[in-house]
Amino acid sequence: MTDVRLRRGRSSLAFSFLVQGVAFALLVTRIPGIQDRYGISDGLLPLFLAAVPILAGVASVATEKLVARVAPSVVLRWSQPVVLLALPAVGAGDALWTAAVALGVFGLAVGALDASMNMLGVSLQRAYGRSIMLGFHAAYSLGGIAGASLAWAGAHWHLSLFWSYLPVVVALAPAAFLGSRWYVDGTAAAGGGGVGKGGALSFRLLLPLCLVMTFAYIGDSTVSNWSAKYLQDVLGSSEEAATVPYNAYMVTTLLGRAVGDLGVRYFGASVVVRAGAVLAACGFALVAVATSAWVGIAAFTVLGLGLSVIVPQTFAAAGRLFPEHSDAAVARLNVFNYVGFLVGSPLVGALGDAWSYRGAMLVPMVLVLVTVVYATSFGARGARYGGGHERPRTVDVG
Repeated sequence: MTDVRLRRGRSSLAFSFLVQGVAFALLVTRIPGIQDRYGISDGLLPLFLAAVPILAGVASVATEKLVARVAPSVVLRWSQPVVLLALPAVGAGDALWTAAVALGVFGLAVGALDASMNMLGVSLQRAYGRSIMLGFHAAYSLGGIAGASLAWAGAHWHLSLFWSYLPVVVALAPAAFLGSRWYVDGTAAAGGGGVGKGGALSFRLLLPLCLVMTFAYIGDSTVSNWSAKYLQDVLGSSEEAATVPYNAYMVTTLLGRAVGDLGVRYFGASVVVRAGAVLAACGFALVAVATSAWVGIAAFTVLGLGLSVIVPQTFAAAGRLFPEHSDAAVARLNVFNYVGFLVGSPLVGALGDAWSYRGAMLVPMVLVLVTVVYATSFGARGARYGGGHERPRTVDVG
């Protein structure tokens, strides 16, 4: 495999991550607008929102079977345009069933896209022989910031959902499809030293990583769903200031992922993940004891730095554990992304109503801190990539 092909594959996949970040942010940040357009009641809205990750989880499992017949690049090439086209479909209808269908299509396509995208990332990292996975997720974070900004602009200028989404889709869908010609599919590691080498995929070995993925997304969904309410209702901030924590969280997530690969190369994945978990736990603890809005904002900023490294390295660790079954491992692990989203927001909300929102913040703190116990699943202390087989840099591929 030539260096030029690897560089092109890396760039095109990074662009795919960025586009997905834009698409997902455009949807979730306009949920109030979707609710208003279709007259979805507050009681019915959670069912609509829960259906998306449930269908995504189903599609992720199906993708494991699908990539046994076609390459992950093919799945990604065709699922990404479907995700994008589902956005204007959400904004174009006026009957409740059209919203249900459009969101259902979005959920199914997102599941296939997330799984195949991370499959390609894991296999490309193996081809590079050094940590590059965090860079892909940094591109996703950058796309999320861009998508949230575009959503704000659409709401600010009172654009309909359809006209907010359409220009973005027209610009990004052809570009993503064109870039897909340079995706690089990996091959199973021959003679690799992974734990799962030569045997069937073991859920017992994968389970610690599944728990880490779930806990990380419980933490992430806590920030995305409750940071504004926490700042306004608990810390007494203004409505404008309540929008700051999530933006600060996204920015520090981007920064953490942008430099995280260097940390993995120098210190090893387990050290980086352990440090990220401790930092995230400190962030949640600071949120729980914050006495002012600015302390709360600072705490959510710390959270972004801590949580940013965990998810990308969890996918990479699955590829290391099962080098001959990395696609299946990534597909199964990806399901727990959606489990975390489904569990996190209702859990914190229920605890906040029944107890206190300060106390509720201690639950994701404890859960993310459990990641420290499982840090050995991310590789030996001396390993700078996966199973400790970083390729000599006589030929640098970017």
